[in-house]
Amino acid sequence: MDVALVNTNRTRPPIAPIGLDYVAEALNAAGHRVELLDLCWEDDVHAAIARFFDRRSFGLVGVTLRNTDDCAFTSRQSFLGEFADTIGAIRECTDGMIGVGGVGFSVMPEQVLALCAADAGVWGEGEYALVELANRIDGQHDWHDLANLVWRGERGWRGKDFRRNPPGRGTLADLPPMTRRWVDNRRYFREGGQAGFETKRGCAGPCVYCADPVAKGRQTRTRPPAAVVDEIQSLLEQGIDHLHTCDSEFNMPEQHALAVCEAIIRRGLGTRLRWYAYCSPAPFSRDLAGAMCHAGCVGINFGVDSGDEAMLQRLGRGFTPGDVLQATQWTKEAGMAVMLDLLVGSPGETQASIARTVELMRQAEPDRVGVAVGVRVYPGTQLAHQVRSGALQGGLVGGEDASGAPDASQPLFFLEPTIAPTVFDLLDTLIGDDRRFLFFDPARPDRNYNYNANQRLVEAIRDGYRGAYWDILRRYE
Repeated sequence: MDVALVNTNRTRPPIAPIGLDYVAEALNAAGHRVELLDLCWEDDVHAAIARFFDRRSFGLVGVTLRNTDDCAFTSRQSFLGEFADTIGAIRECTDGMIGVGGVGFSVMPEQVLALCAADAGVWGEGEYALVELANRIDGQHDWHDLANLVWRGERGWRGKDFRRNPPGRGTLADLPPMTRRWVDNRRYFREGGQAGFETKRGCAGPCVYCADPVAKGRQTRTRPPAAVVDEIQSLLEQGIDHLHTCDSEFNMPEQHALAVCEAIIRRGLGTRLRWYAYCSPAPFSRDLAGAMCHAGCVGINFGVDSGDEAMLQRLGRGFTPGDVLQATQWTKEAGMAVMLDLLVGSPGETQASIARTVELMRQAEPDRVGVAVGVRVYPGTQLAHQVRSGALQGGLVGGEDASGAPDASQPLFFLEPTIAPTVFDLLDTLIGDDRRFLFFDPARPDRNYNYNANQRLVEAIRDGYRGAYWDILRRYE
């Protein structure tokens, strides 16, 4: 069957739609004819959609939503209005079934479907579900019982009658080889500075705010290291040598991370690559730091959130401030750059806990510290449950329209009300002119690491800088 895949992410610097690359590979391996429309490169989205669907008819149209918003408390830019408009334009041009997927969709599928004219969606990974959906449509069989499907009831797309089928995740070892040639990864590398790759999916962590277990499952499922390295080698053959893991935390489980590093080293790719990883400060060992560096890793972004022990416990983090210091030391000793990411303003935050956090950052002496103020409240998380149950009094910002009515298209944040009036002044006082600190704040253009519409990053990449965005900003001064 003819299947269209549409990328709707138009952020700058551009980020390659790795999920569409993977899904296209799976559909092709199953015998379907795949064509991709990448709206990232189009000036006139509606005209591009009209041209694309005028040339060919499709039985199934898969549309990806990578992010619902920019995840920044200081800007709170939603992408859902533009996404709904894009789905509407596609609906006018095709009679094929429109299915939505992607991490952004999987975090809040019913809410997204309520805003757009899609017929159904796949929550979670699409390589198996979308292939089976295409098989069913092609064979004129009923598809409503498919695992991982969210679909509309009898009231059609304008209603809010949704059904969510139970999950059914396939084995990652059974995926076809990922050649990474369906998307124009060369152009994304040229204009975006890096490419992503996955070593596993899912996360069993208990973090109260994190949407990854909601979107990708609460069980960690690993890919065969050889398959990961085959994919990396394919990217290298395309001239793409700066990569970043798309895993929640590369080092969990640590044995699998070591196995991936060893497979890269055995293949002789460690000297040809420069890659970066998201990691947790624990479990993290000196051996893993050495293996990562030997395999070509040049930088690690540790999701630290806080330097206060009580705050880490409230957030559901399984490490201590001492673990942060140790992981940073081992990483620097191995010869890699270090970024520590903070999340300031979650429930229970105080001026004292913020001061302890900034002090720990100074003790750790990382290359960069990312500071995000305000916590995004995603449906399905423990934080969202606390909000719904009334356990949190005050502190909610956003999530409503201009009249004050609830609006799922607008991102909802929490900022601890006891520190809200003073938090930005306090951070300015504690941090001062220490340029190691970056802010998730478009109002600070010289120190902003909100990657959406970040002109400084665009200019750096245009000037030849490559790598993780925080590391580009560190070097582009």
